[in-house]
Amino acid sequence: MYKKILVPLDGSARAEKILPHVEELAHCYGASVVFMEVVEPVPVVMDSHESVITMQLDEMKFRDDEARSYLAARAGEFTAKKITVSTRILHGPVVEAICDIANTEHVDLVAMASHGRGGLSRMVYGSVAEGVLQHLEQPLLLIRARDA
Repeated sequence: MYKKILVPLDGSARAEKILPHVEELAHCYGASVVFMEVVEPVPVVMDSHESVITMQLDEMKFRDDEARSYLAARAGEFTAKKITVSTRILHGPVVEAICDIANTEHVDLVAMASHGRGGLSRMVYGSVAEGVLQHLEQPLLLIRARDA
């Protein structure tokens, strides 16, 4: 049923609450897993000083390296459990990036954790899960991960 599962992560313990579920599904269906992280762009400040632009580029490289290292660690854990894993780092708006990679990778399922917020909190902070649910074409496994 599921041959390829996309797992958006952000480096938080809350996001990782989905991992035991994904591990079980991957073993059950013999599915491969794609771990992804979206590195949001550093706001560009136009300045006549080259040092400002250099600092922004250094910050983006640092964020990319951090994401690469984090995803490699999660991938290593799954590979040790005999699950085929690949990783992707994307840039841009989070919801759009998740939906785009789900299509380009031809995944059968997107699995992610949600804050489980509702009402005013969701309005103020926005909701990646809500956005993905509204725009995603593939099935979505969403778990509520509180207190993480």
